[in-house]
Amino acid sequence: MKFCLIDRIIELQPGVSIKAIKSLSLAEEYLQDHFPGFPIMPGVLQVEALVQTAAWLMRQTEDFAYSVVLLKEVKAVRFNNFVAPGQTLEVECTVQKREGRVYTFKANGSVAGSSTVNARLILEQFNLADHNPELGASDERRIARLRQQFATLYTPPGA
Repeated sequence: MKFCLIDRIIELQPGVSIKAIKSLSLAEEYLQDHFPGFPIMPGVLQVEALVQTAAWLMRQTEDFAYSVVLLKEVKAVRFNNFVAPGQTLEVECTVQKREGRVYTFKANGSVAGSSTVNARLILEQFNLADHNPELGASDERRIARLRQQFATLYTPPGA
């Protein structure tokens, strides 16, 4: 199952930083089991929201040149508070280092100004055709879908 853990991108500075939001609803299926009587967003999904946000910054910075962004490493992750239904998680990612196709981010999530999670993320981007030239068409389809999804998530200021 694939979770889209970003509802909207609210700020974007290509190559620098990004802010996004996720409004948590009781309708989220995973909340039925996490935890009965005390629903909260699982920590792993909070980290995934950080990763997804950072990946959008990479894609926009590189003008969607790559079809795949993968998490290589999570460092110094800290969980500070819960995210409950009815709350909005605000995610902010800032580029700390960029070496070719690998980016390092400082990432954090908060609810109403109170930190819920923070971590350092290392993500790598590539095309499937880099490993198998026959997958070039698949890269093109994936990139087209990503561009469509990005257009839904982000409206540039003044647009």
